[in-house]
Amino acid sequence: MRRRRIAKRETPLDAVYNSKLVQRFINMIMWKGKKSIAEKIVYSALDVASQHLDKSNRLEVLQKAVDNVRPLLEVKPRRVGGATYQVPMEVKQERGVTIALRWMRDLARKKKGKSMGGRLADEIIDAYKGQGAAIKKREETHKMAEANKAFAHFRW
Repeated sequence: MRRRRIAKRETPLDAVYNSKLVQRFINMIMWKGKKSIAEKIVYSALDVASQHLDKSNRLEVLQKAVDNVRPLLEVKPRRVGGATYQVPMEVKQERGVTIALRWMRDLARKKKGKSMGGRLADEIIDAYKGQGAAIKKREETHKMAEANKAFAHFRW
C-alpha cells in the first residue's frame, strides 16, 4: 500500500428524524449544494409515502424500502490473463445501502410528470411494497451474479 488508509467520515444525524439514513438520502438527492431544497424534497416524499401506506413511522417506511432494494450480491470485473471476468461478490451493508439510495434517486429523476418529491415518494412506496423499478434492478443484479457464479473462484 502506497499511502495511508483514509479515515471514513461520520455522517451527522438529520434535524427532523435524528437519522443517519435520512441525512445520507438528503445528501444524495442534493444538487449543486442546495441542501435546503433537498431536505424539502426528502421530507415531503417521506410524508406522502407514509400517508399513502397508512404508516405513522416515516423512518420505518424508508428503512424497509431501502432494505427491500439493497442488493446482497454484485458483479465486479476482474482481469485475469488477458480476459475480463464478471466476478460475483457479496455487498457489504454500508455499500448496499448506498447503492439502494442511489438507485431510488436515479429512477425517481428519470420519471416524468410529478415534482421530485412526488416521484421520490412513488419510488419509496414501490420499494416498500417490493415492486417497481428499483426492485427490478436488484433482481437483475442478483441474476447477473448468479449467472457468473462459475467465476467466483477469481474472488480475492
